[in-house]
Amino acid sequence: MNHLQTVEQFNKVIAGDQAVIVKFYTTWCPDCTRMDMFIGEIMEQYSHLEWYQINRDDVPELAQQYQVMGIPSLLVFKNGEKIAHLHSANAKTPEQVKEFLQSLSL
Repeated sequence: MNHLQTVEQFNKVIAGDQAVIVKFYTTWCPDCTRMDMFIGEIMEQYSHLEWYQINRDDVPELAQQYQVMGIPSLLVFKNGEKIAHLHSANAKTPEQVKEFLQSLSL
């Protein structure tokens, strides 16, 4: 997963006409660590998508702008617009993440 560090990098990545997934996380989040244990396999299954992560604590303004209230959260962007959001409460298992991605028809 590619790591974004700045708002500028984030804005450039989400501006494209291909859907991208951005995981908002923090270093102190146990659920983020748990997701890291299974997300690799899901990324392989959805290798046609670009995957990024950004530390919510480094960009609180983005977290607020895109209503990231819990972590980890997976947000899907296309053409600079958020088209889907998997909130942390629904992102605790591989099955939940896979169901979310399947529902998007990406």
